[in-house]
Amino acid sequence: MRLAKLLEGKVVADKIKETLKISVQALKHAPVMASVLVGDNSGALAYVKVQSKIAQTLGITYQLHQLPQDTSEEELIDFVLKLNADSSVNGIIVQVPLPRGIDYMKICEFILPSKDIEGMHPTNIGKVLFGKARIASCTADAVMELLNSTGADLYGKEVVIVGHSEIIGKPLAMLLLEKFATVTICHIATSKAGKLEEHVRRAEVLIVAVGQAGLIKGDWIKEGAIVVDVGINRLNDKIVGDVEFEQAAKRAAYITPVPGGVGPLTVAILMRNLVEAVKVQRT
Repeated sequence: MRLAKLLEGKVVADKIKETLKISVQALKHAPVMASVLVGDNSGALAYVKVQSKIAQTLGITYQLHQLPQDTSEEELIDFVLKLNADSSVNGIIVQVPLPRGIDYMKICEFILPSKDIEGMHPTNIGKVLFGKARIASCTADAVMELLNSTGADLYGKEVVIVGHSEIIGKPLAMLLLEKFATVTICHIATSKAGKLEEHVRRAEVLIVAVGQAGLIKGDWIKEGAIVVDVGINRLNDKIVGDVEFEQAAKRAAYITPVPGGVGPLTVAILMRNLVEAVKVQRT
């Protein structure tokens, strides 16, 4: 039985990082990334370690600022403003999850657009809408890189996104529209209306970013589809996505493994955004 070809993020990420090494050297000085971590969440700490390691290999200066768990929203905003005012800092990332009572999207509004390497400031999101983005959401961009790696022409393709978050679903829809894909966004109301399956079944390209293990049944996948599973879930001591992988892999042409798909790419995109931020700051 034919199985889908795996879309492994590391393969694409390695190519991006090789190009980035040259780009960083061309900047004449090491770009500085300021990473802000509130508290000691184990998942965020693990992500920080990955970021720091990759930054080091690329010649990027990685500054970790770890704030106490009881940091207030106002205190975090004040700290971000100080980083904005620091001319030696080229990029700012605020790690998630944040403690209860701190609104991540509100914090993003206080990061200078030219230092917003996650692409979540309203100005940068707006530029995605107008097709003028130089810095876009890392995860959304990672999905686009994976799709590009298949060589598929997205023009007119039926693309279904399951999940409409500000971080992935919404900016991804805008990036796909730039490629003239025919985009449908599904969400909780689609599921409650009993229409999720019918949308998924017609998808030539399916992107799922919900965080619910097994939400998308393997036999819903259209033959020959490209499936990008952004979901990360712990199930019986295993990490799984939102799509039933084994069954889906028997029907799809390409599919991301979980873990190993989108995840390895996001940090490479983050570093690429930092290099782009330096260029923006110099213009």
